[in-house]
Amino acid sequence: MSLLSHPWDMSPQDARRLQVNLSAHIIRENRLKTVKTVAGIDVGMKGDMACAAIVVLDFPGLDIVAKTTATRRITFPYIPGLLSFREGPVILDAFDRLGRNPDLLIFDGQGIAHPCRLGIASHIGLMVDLPSIGCAKSRLCGQYKEPDVERGSHVPLMDHGETIGAIVRTRTGVKPVFVSIGHRVDLKTSIDYVLRCCKRYRLPETTRKAHSLAEECKKSF
Repeated sequence: MSLLSHPWDMSPQDARRLQVNLSAHIIRENRLKTVKTVAGIDVGMKGDMACAAIVVLDFPGLDIVAKTTATRRITFPYIPGLLSFREGPVILDAFDRLGRNPDLLIFDGQGIAHPCRLGIASHIGLMVDLPSIGCAKSRLCGQYKEPDVERGSHVPLMDHGETIGAIVRTRTGVKPVFVSIGHRVDLKTSIDYVLRCCKRYRLPETTRKAHSLAEECKKSF
């Protein structure tokens, strides 16, 4: 666990202040070594209960090699931009049960493409001190133009003159995804790994398989 661990039960105002402070510790350079495993993380909600699912896939084959879940009652409200404070504790519970460190994490959410530059992919990547990527289905902040329709096309996501991510077409003619640095990777590397994890669908296999496990876990509530 990172030395930057902190309490999770705080006011939204304090949470935003913490995001700004923690964002200074995000490494936006590529610190990846050989990637043999890549993990997807997803959280399913039912009422005030949450189930975090982590699925580890081999790379580049993308077959499941490990998986785990954790459940917890959620106390932090849903507030746009503060998703990690709602889902972070149960995700960390799942990491404690995983028993291995994947080489790379891909989150169904934002990395630095966030008003405070600390979305869930950056926040949790920092907490567990592992390379991480944000691959979201929608925009949280920033401006962009549509990329070309071909798979692999991408354009920058800009906010106040800063490149905070990229809009990436993972399938020809299909809606793009929003890719951003999480922690310990650069944007070019983030785009490359997202594309390599998208075999036949818009979303990476990491996200799809973690979502499936989280949905199955929710049935136990």
